[in-house]
Amino acid sequence: MRKFALFACSVFALAACAKHDPILPGVRTAVFDAAEINVLNTEIPNLPDAPVHAASDDCPYTQDSSNVIWHGDKKIFSGFPTNNSVKNTARPVCDGKFVYAGLTTGELVKINGTTRQIQWIADIYRASNMTGGASVLDIVAPIVVTKNGVYAGGIGDAFCRINPASGAKKWCANIGVAVPFVITDAAAFVVATDGNLYAVRTDDGAVYWRASVDTQSAPKYTNKRVSVGRQTFDAATGRQL
Repeated sequence: MRKFALFACSVFALAACAKHDPILPGVRTAVFDAAEINVLNTEIPNLPDAPVHAASDDCPYTQDSSNVIWHGDKKIFSGFPTNNSVKNTARPVCDGKFVYAGLTTGELVKINGTTRQIQWIADIYRASNMTGGASVLDIVAPIVVTKNGVYAGGIGDAFCRINPASGAKKWCANIGVAVPFVITDAAAFVVATDGNLYAVRTDDGAVYWRASVDTQSAPKYTNKRVSVGRQTFDAATGRQL
């Protein structure tokens, strides 16, 4: 009976096991408090001239398409492989002895690289995307780790700030993410899969403003301006310059 239960959860891509994942440890809770994006249409106060300093990208760990994380030829984590995923070159991010990685299952995992112990696992996807059995939930944008939180966005329509100690959700916005994003103390600037640039308040996940963009490319932030491709926006107001 136990083997059958594990098999059933695997077939339905973990959708039927909302509370406890049979493959990876951790209690599952709802990702979103609300389904709608709260757009404030207000100016961002006190923007800095440069983004925050994130954790080092000089990380010796790698991951493969089957959600296995390696340190050289040593396996430190084995996730659950999926049939539905996008081709990408995602890499883990290191912060001290800890390793953060986004998986094709839409999960963000924190691992102690020395002991190989899983610290926590957080879901980064909208639950409704699990229906139908063929959803693509990959986390392909680089994880950003700051002193105030871990930021992750996935194709499964979620952009989240996670407590680095506990793995608990601080907030999630209903925004699909497939390219790198920028974090400042006041706001995160995210190019979403719906063709908009979002300025997301880092305190609570509300959206200061959104603006249509011509390309799906990573935003660049400098001197209180955000550039996406050939477009440049006033970072405080979202007005195109």
